[in-house]
Amino acid sequence: MRVRESGLGMTKILVDGVEVDVPPEFTLLQACESAGAEIPRFCYHERLSIAGNCRMCLIEVKVGGKSGPKPVASCAQQVRDLPPPRDNLLNELVTKSDTVKKARNGVMEFLLINHPLDCPICDQGGECDLQDQAVAYGRGGSRFDENKRAVEEKYMGPLIKTVMTRCIQCTRCVRFITEVAGSPQIGATGRGEDMEITTYLESAVTSELSANVIDLCPVGALTSKPYAFNARPWELTKTESVDVMDALGSNIRVDARGDAVLRVLPRVNEEINEEWISDKTRYAEDGLSRQRLDRPYIRENGKLRAASWDEALQAAARALSGDAKKIGAIAGDLACAESMKATLDLFRALGSPNLDCRPDGAAIGGGPRQGYLFNSTVAGIDEADAILLIGANPRVEAPVLNARLRKAWARGADVALIGEAAELTYPYAHLGATLASADLGKIADKLRAAQKPMIIVGIGALARADGAAVLRAVGEFATSANVVREGWNGFNVLHTAAARVGGLDLGFLPGAGGKSAREMLAGGLDTLLLLGVDEVALPKGGKVIYLGTHGDAGAHRADIILPAAAYTEKEATWVNTEGRVQYGHRAAFPKGDAKEDWTILRALSAVMGKTLPYDTLDQLRAKMIADHPTFGHVDYAPGAADAAGFNPAQLGAAGQISSEPLRTPIADFYLTNPIARASKTMAECSRLKAGAMKVAAE
Repeated sequence: MRVRESGLGMTKILVDGVEVDVPPEFTLLQACESAGAEIPRFCYHERLSIAGNCRMCLIEVKVGGKSGPKPVASCAQQVRDLPPPRDNLLNELVTKSDTVKKARNGVMEFLLINHPLDCPICDQGGECDLQDQAVAYGRGGSRFDENKRAVEEKYMGPLIKTVMTRCIQCTRCVRFITEVAGSPQIGATGRGEDMEITTYLESAVTSELSANVIDLCPVGALTSKPYAFNARPWELTKTESVDVMDALGSNIRVDARGDAVLRVLPRVNEEINEEWISDKTRYAEDGLSRQRLDRPYIRENGKLRAASWDEALQAAARALSGDAKKIGAIAGDLACAESMKATLDLFRALGSPNLDCRPDGAAIGGGPRQGYLFNSTVAGIDEADAILLIGANPRVEAPVLNARLRKAWARGADVALIGEAAELTYPYAHLGATLASADLGKIADKLRAAQKPMIIVGIGALARADGAAVLRAVGEFATSANVVREGWNGFNVLHTAAARVGGLDLGFLPGAGGKSAREMLAGGLDTLLLLGVDEVALPKGGKVIYLGTHGDAGAHRADIILPAAAYTEKEATWVNTEGRVQYGHRAAFPKGDAKEDWTILRALSAVMGKTLPYDTLDQLRAKMIADHPTFGHVDYAPGAADAAGFNPAQLGAAGQISSEPLRTPIADFYLTNPIARASKTMAECSRLKAGAMKVAAE
């Protein structure tokens, strides 16, 4: 094949005789795969730095039609590193020759020399890269007669189970925990045959993203401790869904057997979570089967008793049939859009203006949609060159988004923080604990000079008594710093609740003369309907109807309990912090007599003589989209598309700002919602983290 010019900065090469154009910065491995060739690998991962230490990806490189002296590790060399073509012939990468196969067979034999070959009892069985590659490149027998090397197990905490004799030292875990998680607690000690992967201080890994190393491990050295010996992958029903543990909306896969959810794994979505999820997303799943509300209850003589659905709905209808101004509804952090829409329609039919989806009292919503979204989009963080955090701690509020911020910092972005200092896994300039203590003029100049500046306001800065004044001050500052410009909207709100943006989009807010959540929780109403509200102090007077999933604070206070389906047990709509509408899907059925939230509200409306105009989920969604068109834009983040005419300076309200430091609302990352609080695994992680923080403080 004669050399010809290749345009647009591309390089023309041959891969197994097929001519392809590839960018010069591609590795040889990527070049081969762009031509459709399959390259085995253990250490290489496209999101991690190059290690080049497993040698499984060996290929031949032909220059001028002649092969080099030995095979080349395709992950460790770029296309631009190839020598110039000779004799007017294109360079060729050969992936299927006898030489390549023999080299890979040899590498596989060396990898298996010390491997215990305990596939029948290994949790990685059926999902193991080593197992898969051994089928293609392994020998039928072993030529190694000496004793195999054995390695002591390492303690890495309650989430990661170790069988380090299986380890092939690919160092994926080391590179992830250092480069992506930003918590360099895992590394290699020793040399040669004595090399071992371990935690440096032989203590638990404390990163909120630590369990992603389980997915990265290509063998069974690091597996899931809570999931150990529970199931084989072929036994499980796999359902694609959306995470609700924070407002990021990470894409997940829920694996269930029968009516039990056994594990949660990440799905790749480059625009949201790449391929990572937080430890809470992954391991709070055992809370789905503990402390569940599985039948209706009514409080009589101070005690809750089990009741039938008819009894409970009749009691709820009586409680809500009084003065419309004396009843109200508050949506909690895990309420889906369908349940909020049904509640909204019911209370409007009843004539009540007392509705709110902000139990924490955040001063947000009611204005333009851009005023409460993460407008730069999550993927937009990769382009930002100056980032200012205000009252936010993304490490605990959205750990996967925090990994994006770390990636932006590693790429050269300047990061600064106004608020309480915290360990964010990357360096930042701490500008003070309050807005008053920061030199906003100097920061504005820096943001104004940046190509793509970002301001990220945490919900902790807005869920205060002076939240509206803080929002106005931040909005005015954002305008002066010119963070909203043509083609870029750098004003962002980082929510912590999966339900919040959906509720704001629906207009689940106080109507004319209506009470806010803060006012309703102060008391004064005859009846209060709670859609899974557990994180705030509840009023002592009046009746409380609790529609939720767990026996948490809301259920303990309730007079009537209507058991609902958890997020893995229903078809539901969620809107993430960037305004992206996503659908969650049912992986298991609700527990006991529990029902999907909207069906309970539909039945309640019929009992009250205010029957809602939909009988099926499709009809409900059609009405939701008709009334609120943004719900029809599935998997679409508006970003800067609506930036024209948006002025952050008009958000909030003028007022006095308190001298209290800006703090995150999350006191304990592992125990933020009823599902997580019911989880034994999360409780163990919380105790471990508290112990580690105590030791660090001492």
